[in-house]
Amino acid sequence: MELSRRRFLEYCSIAAGTIGLTPGDLAGLNEALANPAAPEVIWLHGSSCTGCSVSFLNRISDTMGEPASVVEVLTQAINLTHHATVMTFAGESCGAVLEHAVKRGNYILVLEGGVPTAFGGFCCIAYSYKGEEVTYAAAVSELVQHASHVVCAGTCSSFGGIPAAGINPSNVVSVQAHAGVPTINISGCPANPNWVVWAIVQLLLGNPVELDADNRPVALYRIERGQNPWEKIHQSCPHKSAYNSGSLAADFNDTVNKCLVDLGCRGQWTKAKCDRCWNGIEGEGHWCIGVNSPCHGCTEPTFPGLQSFFRPYTSGS
Repeated sequence: MELSRRRFLEYCSIAAGTIGLTPGDLAGLNEALANPAAPEVIWLHGSSCTGCSVSFLNRISDTMGEPASVVEVLTQAINLTHHATVMTFAGESCGAVLEHAVKRGNYILVLEGGVPTAFGGFCCIAYSYKGEEVTYAAAVSELVQHASHVVCAGTCSSFGGIPAAGINPSNVVSVQAHAGVPTINISGCPANPNWVVWAIVQLLLGNPVELDADNRPVALYRIERGQNPWEKIHQSCPHKSAYNSGSLAADFNDTVNKCLVDLGCRGQWTKAKCDRCWNGIEGEGHWCIGVNSPCHGCTEPTFPGLQSFFRPYTSGS
């Protein structure tokens, strides 16, 4: 996949407000992408539904002059050398590309999906090379050693997510638990496309990324308001006044202007800026609560938990 920076810069310029880029950042990004030695981006899939990639690749814009989709951004802008959904090569060629990347080093490794460790890792095959099947667990262990940075796209790779919940027969764990290396966790089920772009841009720029206790970028998951910088989604909820007045919905047939806490909403325990535009236009309802659904806490390490999404939530369960 060829490096062509113009369209990526257009995308980042138009989305600068959403992903927090300054004019200085954009100038630095132009210089970084012009460098022939700019790092490659390798994206691997593990134990997941591929929902983060689907969300990311379905990021469509109807803004004049902006790249129409993230597919265009990836295939025609940054040096994305491996992504199973959008790459044009297959079979042995995939393994050859990864082998070359390992020898070169200094690539940004994006991992989507938890790591199955039972049965020698053979619950999840990442690719085949030289007649051998390479497990996702083995690929992660090898590739993280030569990467400049490791980005976990989605809750499954960040914390284990749905594949690690419950009985977990394939013993899925997070990337950090498996590989033992620092990761930048862009949690969410799925991960917000703009947040993933933000992380890649910061790394291309060489900017330090401040992380919280769960290795998530503070810039994406901390809401700066007043004296309590770690406000939860509940503080931004349009139904907060209903909660304060005790107007709670008892079933989904009567939710208008009522709080959904008794229907499973986890907004009181969830840190994220979901109200700042999630897969849509800010202020037009493109987030779970904005379309009158409970927050499922999908950015949290405890997601999905072991209890129903639609019953009152107990923190940590």
